Amino acid sequence: MTHATPELVQLDDLAEPRFTPEAQQLREMMSALAADCPLDADALHARAIADTGLDDFGPDDYRERLDVYLAALRDIDAMHGPGVVNFFGQLSQWLKNRLLLADLLTRHPEIDDIELLPPVVIAGLPRTGTTHLHNLLGATPTFRTLPYWESFEPFPLAAEVGIQPDPRAARMDVAVTVMNTLMPHFVLMHEMTTEHVHEEIQLLANDFSTMFMETLAYVPRWTDYYLAHDQTSTYQYLATQLKALQFLRGGRRWLLKSPQHLEQLRVLDKVFPDVAVVCTHRDPVPVAISMVAMLTYSARMHRSPVPVAEMAAAWIDRLELMLTALLRDRDVIAPARSIDVRFDDFMADELGVAERVYGLVGESVSDDAGAAMTAYLAGHQRGRLGRVVTSGEMFGLNEDELHARFAPYVSRFLS
Repeated sequence: MTHATPELVQLDDLAEPRFTPEAQQLREMMSALAADCPLDADALHARAIADTGLDDFGPDDYRERLDVYLAALRDIDAMHGPGVVNFFGQLSQWLKNRLLLADLLTRHPEIDDIELLPPVVIAGLPRTGTTHLHNLLGATPTFRTLPYWESFEPFPLAAEVGIQPDPRAARMDVAVTVMNTLMPHFVLMHEMTTEHVHEEIQLLANDFSTMFMETLAYVPRWTDYYLAHDQTSTYQYLATQLKALQFLRGGRRWLLKSPQHLEQLRVLDKVFPDVAVVCTHRDPVPVAISMVAMLTYSARMHRSPVPVAEMAAAWIDRLELMLTALLRDRDVIAPARSIDVRFDDFMADELGVAERVYGLVGESVSDDAGAAMTAYLAGHQRGRLGRVVTSGEMFGLNEDELHARFAPYVSRFLS
């Protein structure tokens, strides 16, 4: 019996993206819709109202954030038609989610009385094992997680309540197919499927304040605005959404994960008392280069050409800010409810690390949970899909300089 060698991919079209004939046909179809998808607040609100039949968006402080983000998107002079359609769909969906949540809370005020158990939060840069740990733990019945389809459309339309199979999952099947057609190598950097356990950044996005919005496009104006504002109210809005989702589809204890939590530990501790935090760590230089590869590759979804070197330099600055915030705030989370996990240690003892996470919140690993994690590991060997080959040189980055910049983080967490 022979096994195929995992694919090694060289990204040689980052600055000037190339597309397959199938992808180009799809792009042309999207471009034809661009004139009807203006990136304008009034148009976005009108679409959300028309699609839901609702008009209460909840607390209106999000409007300023939306306006700032739209202005930042308009700063992108190389945005193409498919990108406009993409953003219109994304932003109008976030508004629809607000409408549906406000309506659900009005009809079921008892949601506010739900008490959330302290969640487990995985905080680490991409490529440090966060996704693997998230999915490993999420394979068990112990934790409540978000499948990708639910993260994008958390609250059902009135006409679709109770319909099985859930139309939201069917729509995500189509969206994943489109994404894989336009970005065939993205799966090598971050696997995404309809049922894949996903981050709650999509829920944070419903309040129009999340680092996720920075990853969707290179928007310096938005980044400056976001960093200048406290995120407590948005995390409180997240908590409300988690209660609503628990009301709709059950669950005992949430398992959350996102890189942005690295710089929001104080907010997490304030909004989720007794939160348990797992910080994952790995040499930040290859991690940063890998993240830059993912972001510059996905930029083809909305612009061409892509300013690869400019984006790379900006994201190195951004990651340094995140790690500096982690160094400042790591001790905010008490040792009794937090652990630091090095990537190599996790790879050497995956189930052992999982047991340590269970211990943080006083949970025991049941036979069912242990079997579920073992089954997950059997089907998700590291690198099974292949990998993208990257280097600092690809992005105009000097790796020696990066090591010097990230030295304080390495000294604290990896020495």
